[in-house]
Amino acid sequence: MQSLWMLVASFLFSIMGVCVKLASDYYSTSEIVLCRGLIGISVIAALVRVRGGTFRTPFPRDHLIRGGVGVISLWLWFYSFSLLPVATATTLNYMSSIWIAVMLFAAAWWQGNKKFEWGLAATVVLSFIGVALLMRPSLDADQLLGGAISLFSGVLSALVYLQVRKLGLLGEPEYRVVFYFSLTGVLAGLVGSVATGRVPLWHSHSWQGAALVIMIGLTATLAQIAMTRAYRLGNTLVTANLQYTGIVFSSLFGVLVWNDAPGWLGWLGMGVILASGLLATYHNHRSSQIAARNLPKVDPIATEV
Repeated sequence: MQSLWMLVASFLFSIMGVCVKLASDYYSTSEIVLCRGLIGISVIAALVRVRGGTFRTPFPRDHLIRGGVGVISLWLWFYSFSLLPVATATTLNYMSSIWIAVMLFAAAWWQGNKKFEWGLAATVVLSFIGVALLMRPSLDADQLLGGAISLFSGVLSALVYLQVRKLGLLGEPEYRVVFYFSLTGVLAGLVGSVATGRVPLWHSHSWQGAALVIMIGLTATLAQIAMTRAYRLGNTLVTANLQYTGIVFSSLFGVLVWNDAPGWLGWLGMGVILASGLLATYHNHRSSQIAARNLPKVDPIATEV
């Protein structure tokens, strides 16, 4: 079952999150974003060389939007790992599917194509209850700031997924989307490092730090490939729901690596956010099915949520 590739992606993204949190002791967020992009470019370039393809695109503006918003989201998410437990940062970022459902509904409602739906509103309210439960045990100012940053990164992630959907409709292959996103990450990492008065990576290194950034780049790139394969070849609803296993993986890693159990309110909050995400994904999938009944079949990546 091709949707099971999402389990692989979620597991790899969870490992990436652990490595990002550990690597923040050795490198700045700019340097981590830079290294992640460099490794991503290298992996995609090698795949294209072996399997064939071209990086020339007729849609540079759309790639620029996807890359720009995506890098900002990634930057904020990576930074939140230095302020929050891995499970908390992951859970708040994974609210992106809720924002996608809200954005799609709001756009349709604004155009007069939909009436107000109480079911969707209930999932949004439920998700914020989950956020309140999750963050209540963490009243430290730094963790509240980290929570806000991670939450906003989830909003931007929703915009990124919508832009990826547009690129899919335009016929752009997944490797090209990942390549230009990685390229944007390299440029952003360079600019961020220079803006803070540092020459990127021009300092002493350790084997531990180098191994961590290499793992970040490899796991992130392989996770994106696995995720894209799951969405293109598997069932969209099953794939989107399997994404939330990342919360479970991140929680387990948090306990194993840092003995960072969130407490019963935190676990309850994660469960509420997970449930609201599943409901929002189902609502969005059902609405998409109804709207697509009279439309020609398109690339499955267009329904990515």
